[in-house]
Amino acid sequence: MSELIKVGITHGDVNGIGYEILLKAFSDDRLLELFNPVIYGSSKSSSYHRKVLGEETVNFHIISRADESQEGKINFVNCVKEEIKIELGKASAEAGESAYLALDSAVRDLTDRKIDLLVTLPINKDTIQNEHFRFPGHTDFLEEKFARNGEKALMILATETLRVALVTTHIPLSEVPSKLSKGQILDKLRILNQSLKRDFRVENPRIAVLGLNPHAGENGLLGKEETEIIAPAVKEAQDEWILCAGPFAADGFFGSGRFKEFDAILAMYHDQGLIPFKTLAMDAGVNFTAGLPIVRTSPDHGTAYDIAGKNIASEESFRQAIYMGIDIYRNRAAYDEARKNPLRKMFFDRGRDDEKLDLTKEEEA
Repeated sequence: MSELIKVGITHGDVNGIGYEILLKAFSDDRLLELFNPVIYGSSKSSSYHRKVLGEETVNFHIISRADESQEGKINFVNCVKEEIKIELGKASAEAGESAYLALDSAVRDLTDRKIDLLVTLPINKDTIQNEHFRFPGHTDFLEEKFARNGEKALMILATETLRVALVTTHIPLSEVPSKLSKGQILDKLRILNQSLKRDFRVENPRIAVLGLNPHAGENGLLGKEETEIIAPAVKEAQDEWILCAGPFAADGFFGSGRFKEFDAILAMYHDQGLIPFKTLAMDAGVNFTAGLPIVRTSPDHGTAYDIAGKNIASEESFRQAIYMGIDIYRNRAAYDEARKNPLRKMFFDRGRDDEKLDLTKEEEA
């Protein structure tokens, strides 16, 4: 019998809903038949949340390191030694530090292949900042840790039927136009196209590209980014046989239901893509970091301080993040195995005299 996939899970911000959705998800012990969980967090914080929520049925198996994990148990690495003052619904430096310690421990184990993939619970992007974490979020942090050969991370919000990727992510809206370039959009299209094939098993992916301005600029009347940057990037991607189209006006594209005709959508900025996505798929949505050699997913929501401790948070997005992470991990393995020993190409460009057909003498005869 093969070993179960080992899924690392970071506890996120202890003042938010992270532990609530974690406890709710693992109250169904059937999850343990699908994967081997390794949670990185604070045992004292977990005990606090269990008491607040009255969730005494979930028992953690405390271990000192990931390679001590046992299948059939909810393994818990206590990587936050200091006791944390928990203030539900409030941002605090203590909570930010504990979120970082858990993430750092999990990333080191992911680097050393002690876990197979990573699922991160929500953090507060402000309080987690320190001398080691100066990033607007998980995506940029993981890119810095794992990109080795020029890889670039791409944020994709996904369900089984809807996928939205972002050219720019957590930056002020006023900076978005200056951050867009043809090369950047083209890079994102390449990453998205490959991720759809390798991670989501879409054979011939169709990608829609949104414009930046109202009505996609109205031929330059309402902005020139579409004609000068976005459309040229789409054309160059098409020349590379990437099946993409656009730029589309975002409001009409979603309002008319055209998004159903494509396998993924590339939005120019955060709210342009995520407002319609979360309206359509909030509970089932997953945040996936594409483009890197590791697999990382997360629920598509934040710390939800406003409902922390009230026992009303839905664990569905977290559960879907686990499922999608496992699916992507398996899809990548199958994709890579199928292409491990490719046949030598048997065609040539007739426009070039220096390329010859690779024929044996028997074939020539």
